[in-house]
Amino acid sequence: MSLPSSAPAADAAGSAPTQVDLLDFVRRTAADAELIASLPLDPEGRTWVRLAGPHGSEAWLIGWPPGTGTGWHDHADSVGAFVTASGDLTEHSLAARLPTDGWRTLELTEGVDRVRRLSAGQGRAFGHHHVHEVLNESRDRHAISVHAYYPPLPRIRRYSRTGQVLRLEQVERPEDWQ
Repeated sequence: MSLPSSAPAADAAGSAPTQVDLLDFVRRTAADAELIASLPLDPEGRTWVRLAGPHGSEAWLIGWPPGTGTGWHDHADSVGAFVTASGDLTEHSLAARLPTDGWRTLELTEGVDRVRRLSAGQGRAFGHHHVHEVLNESRDRHAISVHAYYPPLPRIRRYSRTGQVLRLEQVERPEDWQ
């Protein structure tokens, strides 16, 4: 299933979509009740369908069973946006710019943690190297969200976290999740 791209008029020259463009796209897509209802939901694992994002961006419709999450990760050199289409999601993020390469373990400083509760219709845009985890903390209700990234994800770095220690565990490439 794919959704036709509908880009803002200001982007008609073919330039790369901005975080604002991506957030506008995911908001409009999350408001498409028919599309949201068409996502097959699995009671135990996340489900996803790739969508056609604006101007060469990568977009996904994702279903989140109760109690599921992404784990800590970033989207490398891509900017992005996501919006909760139904249910509620929680985003834990770091308000600190991390080194991009050459490290395996970092001691985080106090005060870098941020928490956002995102109900249906709420979302956010983020910049390069944004480290976060997204969770459906509900015990009995699925959540659905729409995500978009530009450039299309070149890699995802996965982290583990114990207290204030963040460890790079794995680097995934597109062939690992498509």
